[in-house]
Amino acid sequence: MADTAEEEDRKPQSDEAHSAFSPVGGVDTPAVPEDEHPTSEFTIPNGLRIPHAPEDTETSAFKPPPHYEARGSTAFTPPSGIPTVRLTKEAPWQDRMRTMLRTPVADRPAPEATQKHEDESGPAVPRVLDLTLRIGELLLAGGEGAEDVEAAMFAVTRSYGLDRCEPTVTFTLLSISHQPSLVDDPVTSSRTVRRRGTDYTRLAAVYRLVDDIGSGDIEVSLEEAYRRLAEIRRNRHPYPGWALTAAAGLLAGAAATLVGGTVVVFIAAAIGAMLGDRLAWLCAGRGLPEFYQFIAAAMPPGAMGVAISLLDLPDVRASAVITGGLFALIPGRALVAGVQDGLTGYYITAAARLLEVGYLVVGIVIGVLTVLYLGVRLNAGLNPETTVHSVNQPPIQILAAMALSLAFAVLLQQERSTVLLVTLNGGVAWVIYGAMANAGHLSPVAATAVAAGLVGLFGQLLSRYRFASALPYVTAAIGPLLPGSSTYFGLLNIAQNELNAGLAQLSKAAALALAIAIGVNLGGELARLFLKVPGGEGLVGGRKSAKRTRGF
Repeated sequence: MADTAEEEDRKPQSDEAHSAFSPVGGVDTPAVPEDEHPTSEFTIPNGLRIPHAPEDTETSAFKPPPHYEARGSTAFTPPSGIPTVRLTKEAPWQDRMRTMLRTPVADRPAPEATQKHEDESGPAVPRVLDLTLRIGELLLAGGEGAEDVEAAMFAVTRSYGLDRCEPTVTFTLLSISHQPSLVDDPVTSSRTVRRRGTDYTRLAAVYRLVDDIGSGDIEVSLEEAYRRLAEIRRNRHPYPGWALTAAAGLLAGAAATLVGGTVVVFIAAAIGAMLGDRLAWLCAGRGLPEFYQFIAAAMPPGAMGVAISLLDLPDVRASAVITGGLFALIPGRALVAGVQDGLTGYYITAAARLLEVGYLVVGIVIGVLTVLYLGVRLNAGLNPETTVHSVNQPPIQILAAMALSLAFAVLLQQERSTVLLVTLNGGVAWVIYGAMANAGHLSPVAATAVAAGLVGLFGQLLSRYRFASALPYVTAAIGPLLPGSSTYFGLLNIAQNELNAGLAQLSKAAALALAIAIGVNLGGELARLFLKVPGGEGLVGGRKSAKRTRGF
């Protein structure tokens, strides 16, 4: 046995037995100088003495050491201390969740689950996240703003007791992340929005579902929420296809009357818009992208105006016919949503929405310019110097504005209970615009901004009164303010090779569109100033603002 041990010692050891820091055989290890000592970054420096705690003293992981002296800085702490966020149940869930989103993560209060769970261990995290994403998908596809979509997603997760959730909304992608604890890995889910459609009835139903989930008085389990969500998806549109086509004709005819058209102009504009609507439906059924659908829809109104110019009918304005057709095509809903996302700090989503608006406007321009260029070649009597507002008939124009808002509400598939309110709101918008632009001789851009601001103000108040989205009360009401005439005259000047005049008119149309979007958003913010904001009374400096890029 001794010989065997000696033989084992004489055998060369494997590479694993050596250390990278062990000395090589035959090389003597140099002695450590007396003035140098190996130290560690955890070694206590010489001269620093830390008193030891008595053995009978109880210690805790959350108790500072005896030698630690906390020195609080009062430079950034208010004298009254850091206020807590108090969420009142009386405020709408939109305001409560918006306050939570604008509050730093460290200052957010713990969620108070309003819905019970069958399992005492807690909610099923994957199912809650999936339900949240499906609700956010319906809201984003319906045209809701990014901040409101995040607020709804946040409301669902907090109602089911999930803390430390962060939703993220872009134009086509929704994601949400939940961290169970500080030591567990986060759970992240995402969903892609591939199709977008306009159905404000479905949007209102989703808002009611979110309101019921966030309410402590109504019990909505996960199974019940999934069932209601499936019913919302399966529900048919409130208006049939022929009603939508008739609404498009009424919208174009009312817009033509709004800019000084007669009965003949009303009929011609309505026929052109209905033909364009049916042609767009045909292109959609063939699978063509929306860009080509707008090109096809813009051609019949332009062709109707050129035909009236060639017939040279007395007291019949071809410009009013084409302008009425453009009113039915301008994407005002996407424009307002895009500017709103930009003003609230969601710049990626805002850029994507505005890019979509740009593509749709280019499609309208191509369709109308093609017809106008053909009309110019045929020597049609298209006169860009004609002013569409030369006929000032306030009673007729107010009725036309209300009819335009009514038709717009039908096209947006709104609930029948909201149609009357939005019709009245559109009439008020035109009264304000007419009083400032026609009677007061003020700038059309300023008059449009003020009228759109009142539309946003009334729409926000109505939505808070009904605990619903503000879009059904705002989008259709801004229809009479859309820049249809400026767009038409700009395109006509370009067709006649007058680029400077055409670009000036198109710039005016863009200014009017931005005035509408900014006015609507500003009106909504003014409405929130008069409402009780949850947590606002305890915050230093008032309520939380939207996302900022600078730290003040």
